[in-house]
Amino acid sequence: MSAGVTGIDGLARTRTPLTWLYAPGDRPAVVAKALASGADVVIVDLEDAVAPHRKAYALDATADLLADVHPVPVHVRVHSPRDIPTLALLPGLCGLRVPKVTHATDIHRIAALAPGLPLYPLLESALALEHAFAIATAHPAVRGLALGEADLRADLGVRDDAGLDWPRGRVVVAARAAALPPPVQSVHTDIGDLDALAAGCARGRAMGFLGRAAIHPRQLPVIERAYLPTADEVDAAREVVAAAAADRSALALPDGRFVDAAVVEGAQRVLALASRTA
Repeated sequence: MSAGVTGIDGLARTRTPLTWLYAPGDRPAVVAKALASGADVVIVDLEDAVAPHRKAYALDATADLLADVHPVPVHVRVHSPRDIPTLALLPGLCGLRVPKVTHATDIHRIAALAPGLPLYPLLESALALEHAFAIATAHPAVRGLALGEADLRADLGVRDDAGLDWPRGRVVVAARAAALPPPVQSVHTDIGDLDALAAGCARGRAMGFLGRAAIHPRQLPVIERAYLPTADEVDAAREVVAAAAADRSALALPDGRFVDAAVVEGAQRVLALASRTA
């Protein structure tokens, strides 16, 4: 992901990732398709997507893959901290997704095994949610938070999607308080129901998420479309940025809307997202 290229409205263009595609580590052909799918990030999964008797093969195949650098950033969701020494120094590894984190001490241990690698803890239990901010601020290597919603549903005994509203809000607030990017939504497991995926993305966007993990390439355009700003949102953001260009203090737009630094920052984020299609 390159930075420093001039994009929309003169902003420095950085391609904000919106799509994060999982691929099972024991199926190299599927990983290869994921790398060619147009996803912003590919996550090679060594955990839930791999049967127990295939874990060792998946680790070896992933190590072979990461011996080379790829045009698409490749992350790995590890099965166990024991996987990390095999992967940590490989040139193609861009980040680690760390499942079942519950305490800040888990992050310290992982960071020691993978010095310099970006870490993305997955919060999958009530205890992890209670420690969300401590986990988010545990180490400079932490670059983002996400929920592991399947395990979290089981842990909380949640029977419908509304039961996850509070945990979702909690992880959004923890990420923001820790000055991390907005969290990425968890996967939508029904790959045939793209309407439900779009509706879920719209709800996630309204809650403060940015982008979504996917399990099939057909989900990628739906996710990207849902998270890109509309033309009206881009126009409104341009107006805010233009009004603030001469005066960074609080001001009012011609229609009476009040604009302060936080509103300007939000408008700049909208324009940065819009630059993906510029």
